[in-house]
Amino acid sequence: MKLSTLLLTSIVSLASASALVAEREYIPEGAAITYPLESRTKEKQKFDNWGNAIEKDRKKVTIRASKHDRDDISDDFLWALKKANHGGLVHLKKNHKYIIGKKLDLTFLKDVYVNIEGELKFSNDITYWQANNFYYAFQKSITFWVWGGKDIKIYGKGVINGNGQAWWDGFSGAEILDPSNKYYRPILFLTDNATNIEITGLHLKDSPCWTTFMVRTKNVAFDDIYIDAVSTNVSSLPKNTDGFDSLNVDGFRVTNTRVNVGDDCFSPKPNTTNIFVKNLWCNGTHGVSMGSIGQYAGVKDYISNAWIENVTLLNGQNGARLKAWAGPTAGYGYIDNITYKNIRIENTDAPVVLDQCYFNINSTTCATYPSKVNITNVKFIDIYGTSSGKNGRVVADLTCSPGATCEGIHIENIQLKSPAGDPAQIVCDNIKGDIGVPCIPGSEADD
Repeated sequence: MKLSTLLLTSIVSLASASALVAEREYIPEGAAITYPLESRTKEKQKFDNWGNAIEKDRKKVTIRASKHDRDDISDDFLWALKKANHGGLVHLKKNHKYIIGKKLDLTFLKDVYVNIEGELKFSNDITYWQANNFYYAFQKSITFWVWGGKDIKIYGKGVINGNGQAWWDGFSGAEILDPSNKYYRPILFLTDNATNIEITGLHLKDSPCWTTFMVRTKNVAFDDIYIDAVSTNVSSLPKNTDGFDSLNVDGFRVTNTRVNVGDDCFSPKPNTTNIFVKNLWCNGTHGVSMGSIGQYAGVKDYISNAWIENVTLLNGQNGARLKAWAGPTAGYGYIDNITYKNIRIENTDAPVVLDQCYFNINSTTCATYPSKVNITNVKFIDIYGTSSGKNGRVVADLTCSPGATCEGIHIENIQLKSPAGDPAQIVCDNIKGDIGVPCIPGSEADD
């Protein structure tokens, strides 16, 4: 063998050895990296729906669990994601707790799986989080972490716990949209500049504020998720703990999911399109809402192309709702091509509602500065159940703003009753065309 060949072989061998040593050098205490069996590579390759390796063909990265609720493993978790990036898997083990006590920028991800079988829990160090977070100007939102990149799958039977009780206690009596409010509460799960995100099987628990918020995201899907926010203090109940929110999202899917929170169950916000919701159960919520939109002066917002099917809404404030801002500083825009189908509603104050005086604006101001959000091509099909009776016999209130156009609004097979008496009433004001069922002006309703 020539000397040059021997030298080249030696260099390659040294480089390979150095790479192995380098990977081993930076493994934190209690962490491990395992690789798929070689026999797997001899089998016919299988791929996920994005064309990437399936779980069995990925190297697996594990980290140590926290010893107690002050044992922060944020650095270990970040290390694990970097090691698993580009085709690997991070595994958080069952019956183990992992405390996150530092803000994490996770926007670098590409083709990574995260299998959460244990509990990922955020610290409730309010002083730290209010000074160290990711801030979004839309409704003054903050979050513990930001997930971003491409082809990210987060799944398992574990828990992501926002540890929200201390936050709800501190926020008691305040309002999120009060201009003087400086008590910002983190969102539990947020994506930004992300494409192809799947979240499956998890329990999202006790978020301090909104549970999920997708920003500048394309193709995000939640399946088999349970979301709840339950206070142990009757004087400070969970507030603004929406199940699902979005901003500038194309492709938003929620299926086979249960939500038990004190605010919107599902609420896509400005510039969200191509929405699909099926088999959603909501208890004690503000409904499945399109909006709110039109909040900011001079800004055009829209929501379009939504299919909402087989939804149960129990014991809530609203059922199927469209909501837009009015007032002297409101913006403008449109909501178009929305279908609600097979919606069961029980003990709900406003089962079907079009609200264009959103967020406690008084009737005088709303009339002087009406909403400029057009509502078009909205269908309510197979809506049944009962109201709470809070609004008398009114079970559907479709009151369009005089500053907007509302047309193509259609109701088909509505079977809603009110404990306030029969017959139930459907209100329609300023709607262009026939809505498909008899309705009366709001001035004639007996609520």
